[in-house]
Amino acid sequence: MLLQPRPALALAVVLDVALHAGRGTVSAADIAERLGLARRGLEPILQPLSRAGVLASTRGPSGGYKLARPRRGITLGEVVRAVTGEGLPPAEGESSRLFTVVVQPFWAEMDAETLTRLDGVSLDVLARRAAGAGLASAPGDVISFSI
Repeated sequence: MLLQPRPALALAVVLDVALHAGRGTVSAADIAERLGLARRGLEPILQPLSRAGVLASTRGPSGGYKLARPRRGITLGEVVRAVTGEGLPPAEGESSRLFTVVVQPFWAEMDAETLTRLDGVSLDVLARRAAGAGLASAPGDVISFSI
């Protein structure tokens, strides 16, 4: 998981949805445009996030993505786990004895420590950082009523 671009991209995608969906949805094309990515490159990220219950998707002309739950109820560890799964082919050198006996177990320990830390951070923390950096409006999940 460490040093892979996919988990970081997944965090950016979910944060983008949190900042721009409001009460509606945000299209994959809009997410891709804001992140400077190709739309088709987002599908392998969006699908597992939807299957994991991080994002909710709606089909149709006004379809798109929104958070499946309030952002304070989504941990960064949950987002990372959704897009880092088993079944990826090993990279060159990953079958050597040195790698499998020494490096891979050490890397697994680092991944576990990282995920534990990410489990303690909600998406709301990143959204507030984005707002503090002027990249978003006021924090979400706040509802105001006018009578």
